[in-house]
Amino acid sequence: MKRLFIAVLGVLAAVMSATAQQKELCYVDASKLTIINKIHDSGKPLARLDVERYNSLTQKAADVFRQSTGLALVFNTDSRNIYLRWSIEPSKLRANSPDIYLRGMDLYLLHEGKWTFAGVARPKTDPRVVEFESSLVRNMAEGVKHCMVYLPAYVEIKSLEIGVDEGSMIKAAPSPFKHKIVFIGSSLTHGEGAPRPGANYVAQLGRRLNAETPNLGHSGQCKLQQHFIDIVCDNKADAFVFDAFSNPTADIITERLYDFVKQIRAKDKKTPLIFLQTVRRTGAMFDLVAKKRNDDQRAAAEKLMERVCKDFKNVYFIDNAFDTGADNEGTVDNSHLTDYGIYRVLQIMEPQLREILSHHGIK
Repeated sequence: MKRLFIAVLGVLAAVMSATAQQKELCYVDASKLTIINKIHDSGKPLARLDVERYNSLTQKAADVFRQSTGLALVFNTDSRNIYLRWSIEPSKLRANSPDIYLRGMDLYLLHEGKWTFAGVARPKTDPRVVEFESSLVRNMAEGVKHCMVYLPAYVEIKSLEIGVDEGSMIKAAPSPFKHKIVFIGSSLTHGEGAPRPGANYVAQLGRRLNAETPNLGHSGQCKLQQHFIDIVCDNKADAFVFDAFSNPTADIITERLYDFVKQIRAKDKKTPLIFLQTVRRTGAMFDLVAKKRNDDQRAAAEKLMERVCKDFKNVYFIDNAFDTGADNEGTVDNSHLTDYGIYRVLQIMEPQLREILSHHGIK
């Protein structure tokens, strides 16, 4: 009985401590802080695209572009603890991605001049739950911290608040990046398979290239459609990068690619357009039907890009952009990149992107 009494007291103490801790936090609405990696300033603050601007969007495309994929908050605070409180529209779990990537967030701190991963905000694992509260980092040293929080990849956020110690300073910070490079693509760009929002290949390139990197990945639905042309022509960036050959068939690539570039170049003749060859799907080693589809995609892209690069200025093709290695260890499902696959891809892709961007004075 005595042990039970002590145990109950321990539980009550823990609950009271947690409650006291919550009372010591002050929450600030995320809209009062700086939101980066948006392609434009209009629309809902925590949506990556103002879908009302584009009549060519299908309902499905509009729903996906309301997601917060790629967005990040930047702010400064002297708080020793940082918490998040957020709510989302109902969403489904995805077999290839951890829940932290789908509905959670991660924090980077500027440490010795480098953005360094510092912690995650974990959502409840029950897909029916749409309201969350989680710590990002606790018990930090005194002093001002420069913070960047990457938002969830596969949900539409309804509300988001940052919690700091009561009495602490928290204020918006300017974007830490010099350039803007927009990425348009498939689930590879959307980041399926990545462990957390700040770890997908687009986010990593942003930190490495000193650039905001709006992420317009659209899982399964990036097929050189008119709405992507409209979005590119409607927005300014230092460069546009296209993962445009992963979803369409070879016939669609052959039918649409040349006119896709032609329409963009009719509006903008200078901005670099960089196209990435699709991944060589490792499962195609054994599935002969998948192998033919993948080989046909890659062959059509290579053939058409040779013509496109010849006929239009400032158009580039990286033909080994998503090379994950010959040992089949770079993907979660024969297509989507694991963190190991992302590492391998960046070893190949980043130097070539740097060379192209440097040619245009983007350094």
